[in-house]
Amino acid sequence: MKRQDKITAKRYLKKLEQARNTGLRNPFETRLEQQAAIQRAKDDFAFMVQRYFPHYADSKTPWFHEVFAQKVAKNPNYMGFCVWGRALAKSVVNNILLPFWLWIRGEPMYLVIIGNNLDRARQLLEDIRAELEANPQIIADFGEQHNPGNWEDGFFVTKKGFIGQALGMGQSVRGLRVKGQRPTHIVADDIETKDLLKNMKRIGEIARWIERDLVPTMDGSPARYIHVNNRSASVMVMTRLRDGHPAWDWNRVDAYDPVTYAPVWPEKYPPDYFKNKEALIGTLATMAEYNNQPHVEGEIFRATDIQWCKKMLALNHYRIIIGHWDIAYAGTATADYNAVVVQGVKGKDFYVIDTFCRQSKMREAVEWMCRYQLSLPKTVIVHWQYEGQFWNDEVERTIQEVEREFKCRLNIIKTTLPKQRKYDRILTLQPYYQNGRIFYNERLKSSNDAAIGMAQLYGIEPGYKTKDDWPDAHQAGIAELEKYVEYESGSLPILQGLMLPNYERL
Repeated sequence: MKRQDKITAKRYLKKLEQARNTGLRNPFETRLEQQAAIQRAKDDFAFMVQRYFPHYADSKTPWFHEVFAQKVAKNPNYMGFCVWGRALAKSVVNNILLPFWLWIRGEPMYLVIIGNNLDRARQLLEDIRAELEANPQIIADFGEQHNPGNWEDGFFVTKKGFIGQALGMGQSVRGLRVKGQRPTHIVADDIETKDLLKNMKRIGEIARWIERDLVPTMDGSPARYIHVNNRSASVMVMTRLRDGHPAWDWNRVDAYDPVTYAPVWPEKYPPDYFKNKEALIGTLATMAEYNNQPHVEGEIFRATDIQWCKKMLALNHYRIIIGHWDIAYAGTATADYNAVVVQGVKGKDFYVIDTFCRQSKMREAVEWMCRYQLSLPKTVIVHWQYEGQFWNDEVERTIQEVEREFKCRLNIIKTTLPKQRKYDRILTLQPYYQNGRIFYNERLKSSNDAAIGMAQLYGIEPGYKTKDDWPDAHQAGIAELEKYVEYESGSLPILQGLMLPNYERL
């Protein structure tokens, strides 16, 4: 036996042992009780999980598992995407629980699991095969399923007609049938590897293979295709398929609320789980892996454009320091970001000194500004400003309340930005980066706020759909600082900027 075959056999034996050790929920159950439980399992997805797969149910079945299962069950021709963040059990649901549930409800089940390669697909198929072979509750309720002669790595047929087959991504699908039966349920699970995501041509090829070759192997009803992946990149096979098939279901569930950090599955994860995860791996990585918000980098602004300054000027050496606040009100998972960018100018160069960028309430941004101002030497003044169109009584009340609480006077002023498209305004930053005139405080390399802000900057491109609050605040600050640039023929007086008529002090 080859070494890989030995590894596969050993792994499968462990899965068999796990399934056998599940035991019977009630070994003294009467026939009537058993029939009632089977019927309830057919109707109630969560109860089915508890009865047959308690070893997978270490936490209560969450609402989104049940909603998704019911949606798929009600539509025998379901086509869609299970876009759940990491740690939400999307593979267990789609490779084991859902196919089994549909089968006990009386549907024909010819399950095809697609892996990024054939070996991975076989490994994914092992889980349901081991359960059907050794799970004592399944055997007690539905009889012996192990079918010698039709029970091998990557392919099996149970005595009651459940068919399972493994297939590698891009593999030929010719002859994908068992006697007269064609696939009824196809799951592409986590096929989008990092190498694939770097190859736009290959992404297109796989998308076409799925829609032109794989899906058409199902020629009857039921005929379901489920693409299982978190959205970890801006362009993926799943996004190509979604754009080409807008009628397909996009079932997205994020792992946590990015504002409160409350987990979507509180029965499984404690309140601070994802906050700690963010502290460990960073905001961008956490949002991409767990919240389906990939880091986007376009062609206009790139990470290679950023110049990190190891030794920043002393704060009182800048000609002027301006902190621009782009205001957001809601503080919800889908709201805009409160973005504050503190920047200074010296000679002809601009410096990003510090920043705040979070999906928060206004108050948190004002508190940050007060703390920042209180940390400054007495010889340093930050000229705080925000765009006048955002002004309302609630903004003024929030500022005044926080100032009183912190015993800090921000002297924040309203300013009017040019009436042009935000995209065009942000693009005016490009020459500054191309000419090497913008420098970032190297200390911001470890700042989650800066990482989020720069990720928004990288996402600016024609037709962009990413958040743009930080680039907007960044550009507004640079535009104001430009009035204080020292020219060879002389310097602009500092008072010029402060006397402009478009300012109004609170």
